[in-house]
Amino acid sequence: MTKIKTIACLALAFTFLAPASAQDVEKETPPPGGTPKDFTLPTKQKFALENGLRATLVPFGTVPKSTISIIVRSGNLNEGEQTWLADLSGDFLLEGTNDRSAEDIARAAAAMGGQVRVNVGEDQTTISADVLAEFAPQMVVLLAEVVQSPAFPESELDRLKKDRLRQLSVAKTQPQQMATAAFRKALYGDHPYGRLLPDEEQLAAYTIEDVRDFYDENFGAQRTRVYVAGVFDADATRAAIEKALGDWRSGSEIFIDIPQAATGKVALDVVDRPGASQSNVFLGLPTVSPGHDDWIGLQITNTLLGGYFSSRITANIREDKGYTYSPRSTLSTRYRDAYWAQIAAVTTEVTGPALQEIVYEIDELQENPPPVDELDGVKNYAAGVFVLQNSTRGGIIGVLNYLDLHELPDTYLTDYVSNVFAITPEQVSKIAQTYLREDDMTLAVVGDRGQISEQLAPFMKADAE
Repeated sequence: MTKIKTIACLALAFTFLAPASAQDVEKETPPPGGTPKDFTLPTKQKFALENGLRATLVPFGTVPKSTISIIVRSGNLNEGEQTWLADLSGDFLLEGTNDRSAEDIARAAAAMGGQVRVNVGEDQTTISADVLAEFAPQMVVLLAEVVQSPAFPESELDRLKKDRLRQLSVAKTQPQQMATAAFRKALYGDHPYGRLLPDEEQLAAYTIEDVRDFYDENFGAQRTRVYVAGVFDADATRAAIEKALGDWRSGSEIFIDIPQAATGKVALDVVDRPGASQSNVFLGLPTVSPGHDDWIGLQITNTLLGGYFSSRITANIREDKGYTYSPRSTLSTRYRDAYWAQIAAVTTEVTGPALQEIVYEIDELQENPPPVDELDGVKNYAAGVFVLQNSTRGGIIGVLNYLDLHELPDTYLTDYVSNVFAITPEQVSKIAQTYLREDDMTLAVVGDRGQISEQLAPFMKADAE
């Protein structure tokens, strides 16, 4: 009985606390969001060593931690036909130096509150760590040892190759990775950017001499930049860089191999997955790269079309049609190279209709400039994301490295928000016309060939059929 009385009293109380009906209270419109401000680049200290190595120190934030990154201009581009040799060589950087074992390196980093990480990309290899502020100079010394004097223990070769072979086996079962590899092969051919996955026999055949030769040919001071961001003793950190890396050999000059990407719509030999419930679609073409006058406008155009959750293509084939769960478009960049692509995993029986809707949205944007309010929403989103990306130590290093890799001035960062908000609807439409040319697009699809071949026929050029 007591419980019943309590519930009744609570119900009565909520009756008095409940808001008035819609007829009694006029609904208020929330205030508009503020316009993101231009990015202010933190004061940075830049210097170069006689061997060609360059360094940038950026005091940032108040959290007593630092991020140190040693970035070498060497990656998958430098492999030639030896696909994943750069990755295998990167794996060895964590396997010990001439003076320390892998366990010694891990323990030393942990004692400073950090962990050494190695990431191999298409153009660069990054050796990095986050560390407590007082240990920044010591971590510089540890990372310098890792990058300068790897031991390449032959005893670890078989294990590391088996790890990579397992990764390769998994990749060849992932439709999205298979579609990406097929698209890149069609776009770049035998250029290293077109060789995403090696043959198993090729990977298994790599020797310790191959690994050492790759390192010797591609690692050196004049291909290397050091970045430190966060809270640290600038004088002590600079002194550590000069002492630990000043005697490193200069090594080879930066290797440049800019691809001639293919254009012209091509219906690839579909990667057949009999019985697949979905088709993984990759549709795109080469574009201008960072530094071009239209690059920021192209980024906004991409965002509006398929680059965020409220984009047009997403609203069409996900929200309205239900053809796919997570479509997205992207601008993928490398040094002096970029492409635009729309990516989606669509239900098999609507592979053709989904592609038709993607093309429809591109055509619509080419013919009709977007409404001002829609474009303003996209610009606010893009500017906000840009500011957020630059709000961490790693983010600061990322954008500074982006400037250095693409040879961009500091004004690219400091004027970015203003340049975003200067984009007009007419510019977006013109950019779509100029750079998203349907007749120059390459199409890659992974799915059930028997069910999708006829659906893909309208997207083939006459001379490709």
